[in-house]
Amino acid sequence: MYSTVLLIHSWLRWLVIMFALIAIVRAILGASRRAPWTRADEIAGKLFLRTFDVQILLGLLLYFWLSPLTRSAFSDFGGAMGVAVTRFWAVEHVFGMVVAMVLAHVAQVRVRRIQNGRRKHMVTAIFYTLALVALLAAIPWPGMPNERPLFRW
Repeated sequence: MYSTVLLIHSWLRWLVIMFALIAIVRAILGASRRAPWTRADEIAGKLFLRTFDVQILLGLLLYFWLSPLTRSAFSDFGGAMGVAVTRFWAVEHVFGMVVAMVLAHVAQVRVRRIQNGRRKHMVTAIFYTLALVALLAAIPWPGMPNERPLFRW
């Protein structure tokens, strides 16, 4: 089960990133063109948030129940903090993703309360961009000490 969930989690990140970029580009273009907020803008944001929500759920499943890395870290958390790779998986990765998730959901809540279309686009662009930066910073990219492959098979 661990391998299957990890495989899905690995591939789903690309959808999350793609939908985030689509929502951000739509928001930037909408703000710069002073365009009204449309159903397509709403859908772009929902696609980003829903795929990210699923990604977070899979990540939490790995974090709390399936991953041998975090299981090992939880058995000696103090010792795990002294090892960069273990610390990344036990603290840094999950923290970065939670920050990204909070930023993305704050955008959705704030946008619901705004009436002006341009302002909705601006708030979306700012918060989704910050969420994407936090998300990208917390991914174990190749070349990092805790690297993972770009495409897991």
